[in-house]
Amino acid sequence: MSKIKTLFLTLFVLATGVMQALAQQSTLVVVDARDGHPLMGVTVKAKGGGIAGSTDTAGRFDLNNAFTQEILITAAGYAPYTIIPPSLPDTVWLQPLLRPLEEVVVTGTQRTVLRSASPVPVEVYTPQFFKKNPGPAIFDILQQVNGVRPQLNCNVCNTGDIHINGLEGPYTLILIDGMPIVSSLSTVYGLSGIPPSLVERIEIIKGPAASLYGPEAIGGLINVITKHPAKAPLISADLGSTGWGEHQLDLSVKIKAGSKVTLLQGLNGFWYNTPRDNNKDGFTDLTLQKRISSFTKLDWKRKANREAGMAFRYLYENRWGGQMTWTPAERGGDRIYGESIYTRRFEWIGKYQLPIAEKVNLQASWNRHQQDSYYGTTPFMADQQTGFAQLLWEKPVGTHTGLAGLALRYTRYDDNTPATHNVGSGRTRPEVLALPGIFLQDEWAFHPRHLLLGGLRWDYHPVHKSILTPRLAWKYKLSERAAVRLNAGTGFRTVNIFTEDHAALTGARTVEIRNALKPERSVNLNLNFSQQWYTPGYWIHLEASAWWTRFQNRILPDYLTDPNKIIYDNLNGYAISKGVSVTTRFGFTHSLQGDLGFTLQDVLQVENSTGGKQKQRQLLTEPWSATGSLSYSFRALHLQIDYSGNVYGPMRLPVLSELDPRSPVSPVWTVQNIQFTFSGWKGVELYAGIKNLFNWTPDRGQPFLIARSQDPFDKGVQFGSDGQILATPENPYALSFDPNYVYAPNQGRRGFAGIRLKM
Repeated sequence: MSKIKTLFLTLFVLATGVMQALAQQSTLVVVDARDGHPLMGVTVKAKGGGIAGSTDTAGRFDLNNAFTQEILITAAGYAPYTIIPPSLPDTVWLQPLLRPLEEVVVTGTQRTVLRSASPVPVEVYTPQFFKKNPGPAIFDILQQVNGVRPQLNCNVCNTGDIHINGLEGPYTLILIDGMPIVSSLSTVYGLSGIPPSLVERIEIIKGPAASLYGPEAIGGLINVITKHPAKAPLISADLGSTGWGEHQLDLSVKIKAGSKVTLLQGLNGFWYNTPRDNNKDGFTDLTLQKRISSFTKLDWKRKANREAGMAFRYLYENRWGGQMTWTPAERGGDRIYGESIYTRRFEWIGKYQLPIAEKVNLQASWNRHQQDSYYGTTPFMADQQTGFAQLLWEKPVGTHTGLAGLALRYTRYDDNTPATHNVGSGRTRPEVLALPGIFLQDEWAFHPRHLLLGGLRWDYHPVHKSILTPRLAWKYKLSERAAVRLNAGTGFRTVNIFTEDHAALTGARTVEIRNALKPERSVNLNLNFSQQWYTPGYWIHLEASAWWTRFQNRILPDYLTDPNKIIYDNLNGYAISKGVSVTTRFGFTHSLQGDLGFTLQDVLQVENSTGGKQKQRQLLTEPWSATGSLSYSFRALHLQIDYSGNVYGPMRLPVLSELDPRSPVSPVWTVQNIQFTFSGWKGVELYAGIKNLFNWTPDRGQPFLIARSQDPFDKGVQFGSDGQILATPENPYALSFDPNYVYAPNQGRRGFAGIRLKM
């Protein structure tokens, strides 16, 4: 009993001390008057110099009640605010100035510039934008961006890629802090391992950027810029779960490792281990996943503010999908079908500004992606190492700003497929590729309203030899808040089929390559218009783009000629991607804000044949799409409601034959979401909501999604003398097992909830 009394006495003393401390100080919350979002880094100081500091990531600042001097609150882009004692408001609403607060971008020109000053249109998205519909990885949250769509490529293992303006995932280069970390093999599973908690912002270019970034940046570019250690919260955590049993943890800690070095340590985990089969086909609706990653980023101060830093990331993931009765003991067997993938990734990124008078930066990265996987009885064992280094020299001369660079990319790729198989030796022959490059760029501000950018890159490929990729960009400043940008450029891409097209591995199809594949080339034009309006009552950002891209040597898989094969060849003709998009963001001082986007596109291939030119729309590509969100803040209740959604037009789907009863075209489909966020406690946010409000799933109106899910090893399929599948009473549609008929997630309506903590 005495121990219990002692415990209660201790707790009473601690509680009394905390209450006394709270009684001696008050907490200010500084927010943006347009939308109620907390403002970090706002300066709070006494006019006489007695109090000085800045708000934390939740916009909070603790003030001692015993003060007599006026308190001045200031932030870049906002009108100053004065507190006159003894009055002390709980919340300070900072009014933005009529001029916009400029965003800084680096992706368009590989140098830090104001977004409004960039001749290349760059879209910028912050974590606040993605919090409206939170997800466990970058792959999931990018669905909120107009013209960008995460595409699932398999009903079983849920592999996916990112489409920009209708182009397939391999046409998009994914960068982390400006380095080409996610590419080739890792496009299949690498994107799902990047947690949103690491992100400071995401910059997106729609259109070729090969003149600066080399191959793979043929259709678009996504640069994931991670948090700067010095600007990150001391402690940050996000713990969330869904009604499907998905659990996620993000944790980061900032550590001062001396007077000049700051370290940011992050840990991310994702767990889903509850098989579901709501569509009753005997297969898992969602891949089961166990994923953990560690992220470490260091930054140190140097003389003259020269840059220096590095980052490390390790990821391990175990995922599987398949028949509901599958267990790891069945891995690789032919009794119960499953697709099981073990992934390990190691990444390193470094940057260092040379200690010389000129601004010269050395950037480097290295990553290794190891994959141990089985697709039914088909093993896929792959190991890819990619090293990248570049030296950048930035030199302003009068009205010109020059940029010169030397780049080298080294890739070593090995797997157990015909891609690297050495016939007759029984061993593999790894593909080793060194790709050196040189690029030059000049920005010429020859008039206060005009900015011209020209660039040229030369790469040397050991097989395809010299490859030149020029670019040209022009910006015309209509007014202080309006501009027109015209961009033209070329791109190229070499292909590794087995690392980019998951259909080459799954199911019962075999791969046939008709001829020696040539590298794809593209020519692109992009016209962009942007306008901003700022008034005391509202603000609007409008951006509209029109694009046209023509591809030569386009490599497309043919699923329809033979249901047992995927046939690859360069297109005898050309392919076209064209369209227009409009995106607007808006906000009002009465706490309503939102964004709306619409994209209209036509992605088609034109093939030369004996009967003339034949045009056909690209598979799994929507002709139009719309995205949007609305947010309203109840300031007195510290409550925000976010409503978000996407709508997609009908796509061509990969049916197997004329007898296939599944629809060859998808319906118009939509996913809508709602979220409630409470932020009334210091450093704490509680959020909850519902995803997929209308419970949309792609099995609506379809007899089945996975062809012959009851016979995944095709043991009951009969073939004719010509190799074609025969229609039989047991197989009336003449189908083989195929899980690639997929265009939307199989997850229906589900609730979610979580808590965010920041110190």
